[in-house]
This record gives sequence, structure tokens and C-alpha cells, in this order.
Amino acid sequence: MLQGINKVGMHEWEVPVGYIPDMRVSGRLFLSDELGVTLEEGAARQLANVATLPGIIGHAFGMPDIHWGYGFPIGGVAAFSEEEGVISPGGVGFDINCGVRLITTPLRLRDLGDRESIIQKLYESVPTGVGSKGAFRLSGSALDDILALGSTWAIKEGYGIAEDAVRCEEGGFMKEAFPDGVSEKARKRGIPQCGTLGSGNHFLELQVVSDIRDEETAKTFGIEEGTVCCMIHCGSRGLGHQVCTDHLKSLEKASTRYGIKLSDRQLACAPLTSPEGNAYFGAMAAAANYAWANRQIITHQVRILFESAFGIAYKEMPLIYDVAHNVAKWEEHTVNEKLQRVCVHRKGATRAFGPGRPELPDIYRKTGQPVIIPGSMGTASYLLAGTETAMMKTFGSTCHGAGRVSSRKDAKKSVRGAAISSELKKRGIIVKAPSGDAIAEEAPEMYKSSDEVVRVVHEAGLSRIVVQLMPLGVIKG
Repeated sequence: MLQGINKVGMHEWEVPVGYIPDMRVSGRLFLSDELGVTLEEGAARQLANVATLPGIIGHAFGMPDIHWGYGFPIGGVAAFSEEEGVISPGGVGFDINCGVRLITTPLRLRDLGDRESIIQKLYESVPTGVGSKGAFRLSGSALDDILALGSTWAIKEGYGIAEDAVRCEEGGFMKEAFPDGVSEKARKRGIPQCGTLGSGNHFLELQVVSDIRDEETAKTFGIEEGTVCCMIHCGSRGLGHQVCTDHLKSLEKASTRYGIKLSDRQLACAPLTSPEGNAYFGAMAAAANYAWANRQIITHQVRILFESAFGIAYKEMPLIYDVAHNVAKWEEHTVNEKLQRVCVHRKGATRAFGPGRPELPDIYRKTGQPVIIPGSMGTASYLLAGTETAMMKTFGSTCHGAGRVSSRKDAKKSVRGAAISSELKKRGIIVKAPSGDAIAEEAPEMYKSSDEVVRVVHEAGLSRIVVQLMPLGVIKG
């Protein structure tokens, strides 16, 4: 562990006030000793930088998948008061509402037949890669509807079923969206890309339920051991990136205008109550809605393909849940024994609301929110449930994945995509990607252990393990 960071509990570490000047609150990291070795000094400093922002409540939080990012560290969480707090694009990220969803099927391994064949069909059906374009070219009016209504628009247009929206965070769209705040440049980038994975760490993965740790909760979630599932991880594509880019410019000026002292210019921000803050929030929410529609259309493509290939009904492939990773949202939390409305930034972190929260659909009200944590191409993924401990400790937040330990640039220097693909194939995992570099960048060894990351959040009480899933085939962006 880095010097100056102190252990305060099992898997809990404090970045004390004074670690850097002007910290208003301490930082709180959730790491095992093993993961502590991977903590970058830059990521710890970024967490301390977040703790300097006006109106921050509690702590600046770092999840066990923490690593260096833009502004906030990836794996960073912070809540801000309505009266004094700020909103920062650096606390959301460029890929607004990058998120993940899990679909289950009645299929078992024996039903897949030639696994490579179905992975190839999925690869041909779902566009991937930088600048990829989908089959769903949108009109301007349809894009307006997507920006306002998210996945509910897609479902209304026939790309899903009503239950899908219920099983999405926020019901599949943020009501605060302001489509007029999305620039023409962002719109042009978004029109051809709906229904596409994109690039980087985005993926579509076939998985098998390998181990059920909580039978009762798994039954409520509708998942059985030995069945085949599909996990989809993508976001708002070029539209979201452009929204972030556009508003960073105005918020950099706003930071100066409102006299906000920044320890890092990448934390450009504005008061939540300011015109600039409201403009960014509305545009961000619209981009988040685009991401939900994007994942919904990909879900439709998968269901149609499976319906044709295996003769199973569309409705036999229910969505378990869809969670957002990069977003800021208004939520009610107990602060100093009082219920307060706060703006929670989650940057590479997952909401993990515990039992009883009114935001959860009735079916999950007793279990807590389904939490989906992807592995790293060749490693296990997990389905967990949110907890009351997360509500008390982290504003209902947990990790979002394994977390990188090596940059994409370094990955391409140290490994070859063809070798990674060959090694995974020996283990029965089929990988398809636009290039060898795309595979090399996402090699399993470039990430922390998903098993260890999930163990930490489980033992720290931030979410509890329900199901382990193992990869069968992966389509990389």
C-alpha cells in the first residue's frame, strides 16, 4: 500500500485529509492487501483531488477495481449536496452510461452445438469496432425520442418487451434528459451508431452459469445453474463522448466564473444549481438514454438470432437487469440521520441498492438490486445483489469490473492478439474481434483478478455474491 494511506477496517483504507492540500473530506478505498499492491499513486491522488470539490459529502470512494482515469479515478464514487455541491464530467466519464446487462436463456451447453458457429453469427449480427455503424440508421426525430425516452423508445418500436424497461436502472431512461442540450456534432455521431458495441473494453459475451452461491436469490433473479446467458457491455458511443467534450469547455470556464479552486483541471465543474451545471446534467442524461436504447437494440438482435438458431421464443430470453457505470444521478440517501437529496457521481462504479429501496422493481425489492460485474474475457463474471451495508457506507455503490493494471498501449507491446485468441480457444473460449490489437488490449492479464475484486466487495459488504458465470465466447469491440 502507498505511504500515507492507512488501514481502518477489513479491506478499508483511508486517504486522510491532508494527503494533499485543500481536502474537505477523507478518501476511502476498498482493497485487499493483494489489490493494494496494484494501487497507482496517480489514482490515489485523483481520489484525493475529488475530496477537494465543494459540497462533497462523506468520503471520496475508491472501489477495488480503481485505476487512473480522466478527472475521477475509474472506480471512483462521490456524492454532493444539492445546495453546495457541483457536477463534473470528470466524475462521469466520456462514455456516458457505459453499462452492462445480463440476459438469460433456457439453453444449456449441449444445446449450443458448434459454439464457434454461433459466436461467428453474433459477430456478424452486432457491429463492433471504432466508428462501427449499425443497421438502425435513425432520423433526427427518432434520435430526439431516444434521447428523451431511452430504452422505452426502443421497446415501443418493437425492439424488446415491456419487462425489459422495468429491469433497467431508472426504468431505462432518465427523466431529466434535455435533448436540446445535445449538440449537432454529437447528434451526427449518434445517428449511425445505435445498435453497435463500439471499441475498447466493450463486449458481447456468451456465458454459462457455473456456480450458484445463493439459491434463493438466484431463483428470484430467474437464473439456473448450467444455463447459457448473454452479457452485453457498451455505452453511448460517439454521441456520449461528444457530449462530454462539448460541456467540458463550458464547465472549465464555469469553474473560474464561480471561483472554484481545482486541484486538477480535469475536474472542471459547476454548481449543481447553476445554468452550466443544469445544462450538462440534462445533456448527460440524454446521452445516458441513448446508451440504454443502444443496449436494448443489441439485446433485440441477440434474441432474434437465438430465436432463429435454436427455436426458442423471444420471451424465453428475459433481461435480468441493466446497470449504468458512468453517470451522475439525483438520489435520496440518509446523511447524518436525515434523508437528503444528493447527486451521486459513479465513474466506473455500479449502483448497488439494498433491499427495500423504492427505485427497485417489485420482484427485486426484497433481495436488493442485481449487480453485474464482468470479468476480463477469459475470467469469471459475477451476478451479485446490493446490500444495506452499501447504502450506509458508499451511497449504495460497488465495483464495476476487474480494473486495468496495464495500459492498452503497453498491452499491445507485450502480447499478441493471435496468441491470446489461441490460448483461450484451448480453454474452450472463442474470441472474435476486428483486429489482433483489439484482443491484445483486452488480454486477461491486463486486468486485476475479477475473483479478488468481487471477493473484496462481498467481504466488505458492498454487494453479495449470488452467481458465478464463466465465458464461452466473446465478441470484442
